[in-house]
Amino acid sequence: MSEKAKRQRKIEHWQIVTVLLMIYDFLAVTVSYFAALWIRFDCRYASIPGEYLKPFYQTILIYAIFCVFVFWVLRLYKSIWRFASYTELIRIIFATAITGIVNMAAMLLFVKRMPISYFIFGVFLQFGLTLGIRFAYRFVLLLRGRKAKNAGYEKRVMLIGAGSAGQMIFRDIKHAKETSEKVYCFIDDNENKWGRYIDNVPVFGGREHIMEAVEKFGIEKIYVAIPSAKPEDKRDILRICNETSCELMNLPGMYQLYTGEVTVSKMKPVQIEDLLGRDPIKTDMEGVFKYITGKVIMVTGVGSIGSELARQIASHHPKHLILFDIYENNAYDIQQELRKKYPELNLDTIIGSVRDSRKIFQVFEQYHPEIVYHAAAHKHVPLMEDSPCEAIKNNAMGTYKTAYAAMTHGCKRFVLISTDKAVNPTNIMGASKRLCEMIIQAFDHKIKEGKANEIPQLFTHGMGEAITAPEVIEALKTTQTEFVAVRFGNVLGSNGSVIPLFKKQIEAGGPVTVTHPDIIRYFMTIPEAVSLVLQAGTYAKGGEIFVLDMGEPVKIDTLARNLIRLSGFKPDVDIKISYTGLRPGEKLYEERLMAEEGLKKTQNDLIHIGCPIPFDIDEFLKELDELLEAAYKNKEDMRERVQKVVTTYHPA
Repeated sequence: MSEKAKRQRKIEHWQIVTVLLMIYDFLAVTVSYFAALWIRFDCRYASIPGEYLKPFYQTILIYAIFCVFVFWVLRLYKSIWRFASYTELIRIIFATAITGIVNMAAMLLFVKRMPISYFIFGVFLQFGLTLGIRFAYRFVLLLRGRKAKNAGYEKRVMLIGAGSAGQMIFRDIKHAKETSEKVYCFIDDNENKWGRYIDNVPVFGGREHIMEAVEKFGIEKIYVAIPSAKPEDKRDILRICNETSCELMNLPGMYQLYTGEVTVSKMKPVQIEDLLGRDPIKTDMEGVFKYITGKVIMVTGVGSIGSELARQIASHHPKHLILFDIYENNAYDIQQELRKKYPELNLDTIIGSVRDSRKIFQVFEQYHPEIVYHAAAHKHVPLMEDSPCEAIKNNAMGTYKTAYAAMTHGCKRFVLISTDKAVNPTNIMGASKRLCEMIIQAFDHKIKEGKANEIPQLFTHGMGEAITAPEVIEALKTTQTEFVAVRFGNVLGSNGSVIPLFKKQIEAGGPVTVTHPDIIRYFMTIPEAVSLVLQAGTYAKGGEIFVLDMGEPVKIDTLARNLIRLSGFKPDVDIKISYTGLRPGEKLYEERLMAEEGLKKTQNDLIHIGCPIPFDIDEFLKELDELLEAAYKNKEDMRERVQKVVTTYHPA
């Protein structure tokens, strides 16, 4: 049979189906309203009064034809019901509402007053019958299941995108000897391509036909080759694909298309961040560029956030970049990466602890950084619950000592990397980060009052000689260092985040462990968070707590299930999900603001300023000294001591 004959046969088939469906709808409407009368009068035909029965017979044929016409206008006969979806459901509801209202109005105005139950029962029965036949069709097909896949059989592939990129991928798959894949269909939103063939492979339909095609062809793998698509369109397509159990591969962008490098090898697995349900955050980096270029900048702590800070700062041509971290592996990795990528970068990598006042002072004395991004911190909640004194020593006192060194050496701006766990904390890590925010606010307050010389220099065990010379202490009266904090939630892919853990668990065959089915978190990619941190730093005037808008929170359970699907498995079938219970100090949701705080706008809609909560600065500094001493003595009542200082801290 020729291709033309096949297409003609296919058209004729759907024409027949359409006619049959129209006949069914005509009968369904008729039966619905007759049944409405029948039910109204105790399911006895003889009990129906003639005054109601006669108008029914006079109008029902006209009404049924009208319903079929409305259904046609609303394209209910053009949908492919093999994969009926939410859109079709809305159309049926809309069609039923329109026809029901018109029927009631016409009957009351021109014919005869009918029982109210006639219209109510009729509408609901009409809706049920018209909806039922369509979704029953889909249900029956789903029950058939996917065809069993034979061992050694070619992996069935769907290509999304029948443009240049898609056709290049198709040819690469077809001619590659090292792959056992075969393309069974294309998907493309261009209706002009539907029903046509590329090298004998059909363009099955648009994105709304993806699920149908997966079922029809037994698709196991999907290549998304639409580099020029709008981000929102790509995300919508990926969300649909994610509902399948297929492995997903994505062509990253237009570069490969321009360079002719569109091959299977250039495809990458779809990333979980592709499915966050929001547009990628875009930051105007021009202001950041001007702010950073030509300055001496120091980054403390080069973990996930600190390393990305270093990358983005290095790309903006600083005069000198100093990396400071106690962990040599982290420091070495980012050092080698930056030296390779930016051979002209003036870079120094220093191993040391923010808890070591003398080391910190030495670094500031040698390099005199103009801007400091303080990212050094212990961040793992359960580990800090087991070692609360270490959280205070490293996070709170490390911040204090670094901030003090910055202030005494002419640093222009000090930016603290905070966390939403500092808001109404239920764990010692969050409480320690709230202490950090309070330290920043205390320093800023004293500086603006011209009393920076009153800020005490804290020492380990409450001992030690003053490092700062008397003349420097005197000079502190005129210091202009601006202290700010930037608060945000979880970042995808950071050390200790759920995504790397989930990937390892999936690779091991499961189970994937989630603490609680309802736990939610705010998420942002590391580059997004860092770009906003850098931009927030340009807005600073001193004392602000910048709060980043991270969009809507995401269920960790949903994140886990999406990642399982993206890996080509079915949640709770191939890979089990196990709920382990909330960990010590963990809460179901994180907050961006405390009750006392409010938000002020900035030039960027994604960056806000939290209104500071007032507290007694002098009393706080005194209590902080006592906390330091208790921490180094490893007091067992550290949580109680911290709670007296951080009144919003309520241990879980």
